[in-house]
Order: sequence, then structure tokens, then C-alpha cells
Amino acid sequence: MQKRRNEMYEILFWLYFINAALLIVHEIDSAYWREWELFKLPGGLTGFLIIHIPLVMVVQYGIILIFQQSTCGIIISLVVSFSGIFAFFIHQYFIKKGHTEFTPVISQFILISIFIISLVQAFFSIYLLL
Repeated sequence: MQKRRNEMYEILFWLYFINAALLIVHEIDSAYWREWELFKLPGGLTGFLIIHIPLVMVVQYGIILIFQQSTCGIIISLVVSFSGIFAFFIHQYFIKKGHTEFTPVISQFILISIFIISLVQAFFSIYLLL
């Protein structure tokens, strides 16, 4: 049983690792598209970057906790995976509303990849919580 659990943590680690990389690349894309204007966030680029400092730190810390097989890591993993699912749907919503941001093939590829990996990551996270 413990061997199976260790294997599940290892799979979750790599899912988290890939998803975190995709989410960070998406945030680079978001800076290009001036996402703070799309979401009407205050502070422009400066505010956008300041918000991302603690977010990236939490994401990075989460992978350490997953490696340590911590329950807190699983909770952060769920937050990261739900964030990825949300990112996919909110951007599709804006595209349907006529916004052209995030419509290039690479932007869509990143968002679709985040969505798929996030679903699988959420499944493994929930499985390990139960």
C-alpha cells in the first residue's frame, strides 16, 4: 500500500512540475497581452508583477511539499490545478466575448495543456487526500 502511495506522489510531483511550468509560461504570455487590463486590475504592469511574486513562491513551495509527501502540498496542488482549470475557462469566456488576446495557436496550446494537466493533477491530488 505504501509503495502505491509513493508512486502516486511521484506521479503528482511530475504533473505539478509540468503544470507549474505551463502556468508560469502562461503568465509570461499574460504579461505580453497586458492581462491586468483584461481583468481591470489596478497597478498596471507593476501591480501585475508584484501580485505574481507571492504566487510564484507559493507554487514553488508547493512542489517542495509534494516531494516531502505533505498534506499541505496536496492542498496547494489542488489550488494550482483548480487555478489552471479556471484559467482555461476564463480565457475561453473572454475569447467568446470578442477579445483577441490569447487567440494565437501557442497561447491556446498552453491553455489547453494547462486544462488537461490540471484535470489529471486534481484527480491525483484528491486521490491522495482520501
